[in-house]
Amino acid sequence: MNQFNVGILGATGAVGQKFVRLLKEHPWFTIRKLGASERSADQKYWEAVNWIEDVPLPQDIADIDVNRCEPDAFEEVDFVFSGLDSSVASEIEQNFAQSGIPVISNAKNYRMDDTVPLLIPEINPDHINLIRSQTFTEDHSGWIVTNPNCVCIPLTMALKPVYDQFGLEAVNLTSLQAVSGAGYPGVSSMDILGNVIPFINGEEGKIHLEPLKLLGKINEANSIDYAKFPIQATATRVPTINGHLLSITAKLSDMPSDIQEVKQAIRNWQSPIAELGLPTAPANPIKLFENDYYPQPRLHATTDNGMQLSMGRLRNSRVFDISFVALAHNTIRGAAGGAVLNAELLVKKGYLNNT
Repeated sequence: MNQFNVGILGATGAVGQKFVRLLKEHPWFTIRKLGASERSADQKYWEAVNWIEDVPLPQDIADIDVNRCEPDAFEEVDFVFSGLDSSVASEIEQNFAQSGIPVISNAKNYRMDDTVPLLIPEINPDHINLIRSQTFTEDHSGWIVTNPNCVCIPLTMALKPVYDQFGLEAVNLTSLQAVSGAGYPGVSSMDILGNVIPFINGEEGKIHLEPLKLLGKINEANSIDYAKFPIQATATRVPTINGHLLSITAKLSDMPSDIQEVKQAIRNWQSPIAELGLPTAPANPIKLFENDYYPQPRLHATTDNGMQLSMGRLRNSRVFDISFVALAHNTIRGAAGGAVLNAELLVKKGYLNNT
């Protein structure tokens, strides 16, 4: 596999730091450029960053100069990962795409754009064809791909085998979201210690919409026909560090006579990217537990390098048809790791090329 030079936008933030950690030993991607706000620019990375990862800051990355998030400073990279805050992501990501530098983003700003793939490689790899409809550059050299919200990734991965086999009429869920999902410094300790916060501003609207795009189908006009079932979500913040746990109840279009058929559908589900040899792809994307006490964030969030979805407590429901819990690492599978996997798929499918 050819090597790619990459940049990271928002490199000093929590997601940006996770990109640095995950890419340090990546076999295809080498970090060449780091971008951050004007406050951090023109410093060495070690001077600008408040490193919060639980491994040492790699010395070769520590000595990289931090640039402003401007395309002229990133001309030598093949593409950029964006961990930018949504308050600034729209203009900066557009500027990079218009300059012919592809952007693989964790920000929410372009997720629901009709021409931008909202991508989970195991769920909707064909949605990358939307890139052909983007008009950032005349030669299509610049474009944007996004990964979903950190709850929508485990939710959609859990629903996919069920949706394919039985269809879905409605979904209701409560998310128990770890404090790392709020970034750094995140939630005040006085608010979260020994407590649960029953609302996360701006979160529930994403959960209601993004899975419907992810489970949608590309039509002949190269746009997405969204899935058509309602989702009701309650998003809460809980005092765990990593791993978003979801409690989900679903009404199926075609309920089988035995819950074992649902379990079998999940266990038999095959990832469409299994044969591509993507370095970040988990060997088994979905693990279904029989033990009623599993999954747990402390025990299972980091399974398969934090990229596996864990499911459990799958059972018949008194309301709707089935209930279960699902768990994924929110800053790896739900953020930086998901974006890295998106980049790997785009390389394999020929959308990313070396300069």
